[in-house]
Amino acid sequence: MKKCEGADEVMTTLVLVSHPQLADSTSQQFLKESLPSQNVIWEHIEGQAKLDVAQEQAQLRQVDRIILQFPLYWYAAPAGLKAWEDTVLTRTFVYGDHRYPLAGKELGIVVTTGMPEPAFQRGGAEGLTLDAALAPLAALAQRAKLTWLPIFPIYQFSYLEEPEKLQLVVDYQRYLTQPQPDSLANRQAWFAQRLVDKVQQLPAEQQATGQLIASVFDQNREHLDQLTDTLAMIKEQEDD
Repeated sequence: MKKCEGADEVMTTLVLVSHPQLADSTSQQFLKESLPSQNVIWEHIEGQAKLDVAQEQAQLRQVDRIILQFPLYWYAAPAGLKAWEDTVLTRTFVYGDHRYPLAGKELGIVVTTGMPEPAFQRGGAEGLTLDAALAPLAALAQRAKLTWLPIFPIYQFSYLEEPEKLQLVVDYQRYLTQPQPDSLANRQAWFAQRLVDKVQQLPAEQQATGQLIASVFDQNREHLDQLTDTLAMIKEQEDD
């Protein structure tokens, strides 16, 4: 569960992957290799011979952020995810007893598509946006009193260049573990913590260099905070 350690929050994220042929999916294998090393639970829905409903529901209760990850099949999630919903997210569990065990948790969607981003805009080739296509999942979040996160789309993974894939790793890890909202302050705090973790993993002879880099990063954060405060003061004076 979510807890505070100083100014930093530690959360547990559950990534539920739905893909009927996971081993053949280069995008899903890439995302699996990109998972953060801590506080993330990964589960392949179709990989289970039989769903243990009690265990699945208990797991949902224990985590802070739930990520549904899948390829877009005819403007919807694969049948495996729908079967998981029908089996695990029973009416009684989600809201029927008025206890709402998932209330306050976050629900995010990581979706891969074979079409480019412009296709999912108004007037685009697909004729609807991803938000419209996945509206039933947003409705589920509302019914369960979950906090709905912005969709994380991955368009045409196979066409991404190496720099784009490297950026995807960072963005994906932030989507799984960074506190919301996706503000500049939260981004800075997330990167600062990751930098500290990386420095601690360096060999002894590289520790000094790593600590220097972390120190410079912190100084730049402080300067940016001061600039933000100054701009806010200027705006207040202009509004008076």
